[in-house]
Amino acid sequence: MLRHTDVDAPLVEVPGSGYVYRTSWRLATTDIDEQQRLRLDGVARYIQEAGAEHLADAQLAEVHPHWIVLRTVIDVIEPIELPSNITFRRWCAALSTRWCNMRVRLDGSAGGRIETEGFWICVNKDTLTPSRLTDECIARFGSTTDNHRLRWRPWLTEPVTHGIQTPFPLRRTDIDPFEHVNNTIYWHGIVEVLGQLPAGADLTAAPYRAVLEYRSPIKFGEAVTIRSEQREGRIRMDFMVADDVRAAAMVRKR
Repeated sequence: MLRHTDVDAPLVEVPGSGYVYRTSWRLATTDIDEQQRLRLDGVARYIQEAGAEHLADAQLAEVHPHWIVLRTVIDVIEPIELPSNITFRRWCAALSTRWCNMRVRLDGSAGGRIETEGFWICVNKDTLTPSRLTDECIARFGSTTDNHRLRWRPWLTEPVTHGIQTPFPLRRTDIDPFEHVNNTIYWHGIVEVLGQLPAGADLTAAPYRAVLEYRSPIKFGEAVTIRSEQREGRIRMDFMVADDVRAAAMVRKR
């Protein structure tokens, strides 16, 4: 079942001290919806790029170049709309010796605010197993949190047993350097399913929360179906390969 104490918990605020990385760029026309608002898949790409910049700024890009995100939380407090420049602030909200919760706050120059959090695992590229963070990395990222005993536990544990089946065909451009579907691509499927909701069932009128969790990789050539079910003011989705759940998602009103 859904662990409401986890999935509904607020994200931590911007810390008053410690290493908070800042960057900015203009909202791209390729990342907006019909209302000229930044889409969820655009948010996922932006926070991934902000993370790459953060690692480079911390001089850790070559030390820890490979990461896999197990969970992404996106809280759309107020949509960011075109035209706008977006300011990003990224910092560590909790960590352990092999993974961390990284917060990113997006603020639009013309208004709008989106809060995100990602559970990132540092991995060995050859074995795809967790890799220990260096002491320097722990010290830098740990400067913004007192929680240095972060543990993983999934939030979206209740399977979608019934509901609508939506095919999700893959493209070559969806594949990352690990030869898996890139984590940002799953958000295309979430946006597609949300767009199929009946009139009056809009769950993406701000404020709302979207959560995506990864179970196991999807490879190019596998037949993917999204099984979705709407109930109790939220929609649950499972990304399926045959009967195997490879990722789980949820969108609900805040």
